[in-house]
Amino acid sequence: MNEGFRDFEHAGWTDPEVCAAYDRHLASLTTQSIGALLDAARVGAGSAVLDVATGAGYAAAAALDRGARVTGCDFSAEQVQAARRRYPELRFLEADAGQLPFADAAFDAVVCNYGVLHFPEPERFFREAWRVLKPGGRLAFTAWDAPERTKLYGAVLGAIAHCGAMDVGLPAGPNMFQFADRSACAQAMASAGFEDCTVRSVAQTWRPASGEQLLAAVKTGTVRMRGTLARQRDANAGAIDEAILAALAPCRSGQGYEVPMPAVLTAAKRPS
Repeated sequence: MNEGFRDFEHAGWTDPEVCAAYDRHLASLTTQSIGALLDAARVGAGSAVLDVATGAGYAAAAALDRGARVTGCDFSAEQVQAARRRYPELRFLEADAGQLPFADAAFDAVVCNYGVLHFPEPERFFREAWRVLKPGGRLAFTAWDAPERTKLYGAVLGAIAHCGAMDVGLPAGPNMFQFADRSACAQAMASAGFEDCTVRSVAQTWRPASGEQLLAAVKTGTVRMRGTLARQRDANAGAIDEAILAALAPCRSGQGYEVPMPAVLTAAKRPS
């Protein structure tokens, strides 16, 4: 395991300020894919569901609303506590996606909403998901589409590349957009033993109220991008901000911004 990357991500997602900022600025975006995620996992009344990287528990709560029996887990104690406060009727526990503390064949569905890009070895999670699923059970996960389509990320990465530096000494981790590649998703599922893989795009729009909120979201409510931006030279910081806002100027609306942020949704089945 890439311990340096895991420790970096873990430190970020156990910071109460990061978790609160993510929830404040980005939950309105990341919750848009939950319905499609649960549909892809065929979550319904009576389903035993595991929500991995549950964060504040939104997907777990949506599964409960469908009549499922739900467990949520996250490697961040801060996120687990937030989920318990928000949804005290649900079971949440601290656990690593690469070593799930559940019995074999315990769940009908495993879901993960934007968690895989934070895992040092996503393939370990896929193998663990296969293990804890019942035969015929389904895994579904979302990840961000490529930067040229997820306009916020394209703007941030383009601004850093043009006005600053991408290599600022952060621990190396997996490509954040590796599961934007449909063939990579299918290959990952096959390698973990899944079948009947489907991969599709989910259209989403992020609507920050202002340029200030837009910048605050990436500077305070993310981990990798926050870390990259924080390590830029002070002389470059203003130019990077300006370049981000200039790139997203076509997304301006009367009420702020309407930024396309599509997801890629992958689903597959453990063989019966």
